[in-house]
Amino acid sequence: MPKRKVAALEKVEADLVSLQYKIRRDPRSYAQEFYDQWLAYDAQRQIFVSSPATASSEDVKKFHDLVDLVAHVANLYPEITAPFPDHLKELLNQHHAVLDKELREKIVGSLVLLKRKDVIDSTSLLTTLFPILINTPSKTLRSLLYTKIISDLREANNKTTNHKLNRTIQTVLHNLVTSDRTSTKGMWACRITRELWRRQVWNDARPVDVMKEACLSDNEKVVVGGVRFFLGGDKEREEALEDDASDDDVDLKKVKHQGTINKKTKKRSKQYEKAIEKIKKQEKKKHAPHPLNFSALHLIHDPQGFAEKLFQKHLQNTKNKFSLENKLLVLQLVTRLVGLHKLTIISLYSWFVKYLSPKQANVTSFLASLAQATHNLVPPDAIEPLIVKIANEFVSEASAVEVCAAGINSIREVAMRQPLCMNETLLQDLVMYQKSKDKGVVMAAKGLQSLYREVYPELLQKKFRGKQATMGLRSGEIKLRRFGEEEEGGIEGLELLARYKEEQKKKKAAEEAEEDENGEKKAKKDDDEEDDGFNSDEWEIGSTDSESSGGWIDVSSDEEDDGPAKKKARKSKGGDDDDDDEAPDLVEKEDPAAEAERITKLATTTILTPADLAKLQELRREAKLDKMLGTTQSKRKKELIEKHIEDGVTAEDIELPAMLGKKSTKEERVALARDGKPGREEHKSTQAIRKSKKEAEGKSTTNKEKARKKNFLMTIGKARAKNKRSLVETKKALTNHIAKSKQGGRRRNGV
Repeated sequence: MPKRKVAALEKVEADLVSLQYKIRRDPRSYAQEFYDQWLAYDAQRQIFVSSPATASSEDVKKFHDLVDLVAHVANLYPEITAPFPDHLKELLNQHHAVLDKELREKIVGSLVLLKRKDVIDSTSLLTTLFPILINTPSKTLRSLLYTKIISDLREANNKTTNHKLNRTIQTVLHNLVTSDRTSTKGMWACRITRELWRRQVWNDARPVDVMKEACLSDNEKVVVGGVRFFLGGDKEREEALEDDASDDDVDLKKVKHQGTINKKTKKRSKQYEKAIEKIKKQEKKKHAPHPLNFSALHLIHDPQGFAEKLFQKHLQNTKNKFSLENKLLVLQLVTRLVGLHKLTIISLYSWFVKYLSPKQANVTSFLASLAQATHNLVPPDAIEPLIVKIANEFVSEASAVEVCAAGINSIREVAMRQPLCMNETLLQDLVMYQKSKDKGVVMAAKGLQSLYREVYPELLQKKFRGKQATMGLRSGEIKLRRFGEEEEGGIEGLELLARYKEEQKKKKAAEEAEEDENGEKKAKKDDDEEDDGFNSDEWEIGSTDSESSGGWIDVSSDEEDDGPAKKKARKSKGGDDDDDDEAPDLVEKEDPAAEAERITKLATTTILTPADLAKLQELRREAKLDKMLGTTQSKRKKELIEKHIEDGVTAEDIELPAMLGKKSTKEERVALARDGKPGREEHKSTQAIRKSKKEAEGKSTTNKEKARKKNFLMTIGKARAKNKRSLVETKKALTNHIAKSKQGGRRRNGV
């Protein structure tokens, strides 16, 4: 383009920018000028509508500037610019493929600007951009539209949740996935839903339903997008929350210090005020109620039906041509659903048989999925053949130690969730592998033995049960839970609160009894005028204590006069006994049925106050502390069985004993030593690293460090003067130095 034309176009652009500024300041005075520009815009638009592909670069530039002008002042002249949004939508919908790149971006930006100025609403904007996002072949336009859609939805839900807009967009995404299950267009529904879920804009069941339909699609890419959402969407959301929290951190002390040592300016004072505002927002967020962010796996409607459809369509179907990696992703989702919701899909376990072989690729992922799919409501008959298959294929003296350790560990993970799947002969054979020479196999075998000591010690031989399991079997504390038997629910730690309340009642009753005794003694002492020569109060106190406590009677030296000592009170089988009232106090251990009745009574007849709840939390904390210190049983059956239910089992969990038992190479040890240390392009001392770190953080050097860098000729005069000082001058200088340091240095910060 010639230089004259470029200069002319630049002048026109500058004139339009100047006019835009004037219109904003005084819309009424410049109404006629704007109307002239509107007519020019309308004429140029008609040229573009007729032939957008053949327009010259000059016409494109003029139209670009006119669209920019009208978009910025459209809200000031609503009657004239009423058809302007429809003009932009028509151009974008019909000619987005042939429009100039910069003009196309300007039209999209103008529509977003009109929405911010409340000329159009979010629904109108999004329903215009979304079809273009799906159909346009331009990668840059797709990226731009995706960014604008996400940002607009975030802004619409910034202050309060915009339920109407969310329902509209979620319906559009749902229809996009279900209308054509073979198309890749559903990928955009997956991307938008996952991003808004990660940013916590959407956190209810409707986006989960969209991703559920994506998992049941026929297109492999759409299926993988939906499956990855359920397997990793919640973790991404937690990471995003942590990143937001770390980004908002402000070092107020550092900002304040910079304001004191540097020159005071308005800019620094504004920075300090902004820092204070950020800290206030952080405090407000800390004290705000925590939102209930349910996991996507918990919000699925009809998980049983969803898991069955997913398994039949993508795993059982022989016509399915998914890659092994994608099949494993689908399998992980199905097994997570089965383990989390305790679903029953019997055909799933027989499907595993052909994949349980050491030669199978990614076999540890299959073993981890099998462990995930096991729970206490799965019939032991369905799992026992799989346990036998793993033992035959993986666990033998001829197998590699890594294979053997992975096999025993996978059996332990399955047995942890359903202990009834094991028979006595097989368990004894697996436990004997703790005599192996490999550390990983020994660890896996001992882990299996420790598990069955807790959950089913009867299957182990007596010499392998251990002391606690043997004593638990004798006392009846360890009982095998039958198939389908569930533990009774209740409030955690309620028995601790009930016991605490009973102790407080007894303590209060004892204090009241002591006060009554003291009152009676005082009254008796006032009434008694004669002195017998011995202290009768001691006898009175002793008799009262023995009667009230119901315990052993303290027999004195006058035992012969009083007769034989009373024995511990017992309840007679038949007739009445005078000491029956004292017997309950002598029994220290309470009947388990009575204790259960007391806990039930507290739970059903008492309303727990905030003070009770606070005490309950304190008692739970003390109980956990006792458990950590070893004062209670270190392992509990419930904790062992419910391990990994929320997070799932990974291939690394299956391979862990083999990895720990394996001797690391020199390269692995070096990599482990370098992990967490800063990368050094060149050799530096520790002092040099600290110095560079200081400089990167913007911190200043000390006066000593600055003095070292000075030229020798600059410091020689001061050094000579110091050498020539007398003792009196030296003393005076030191006195002044001490006084100045007490005052806070040259700036008197200490005053």
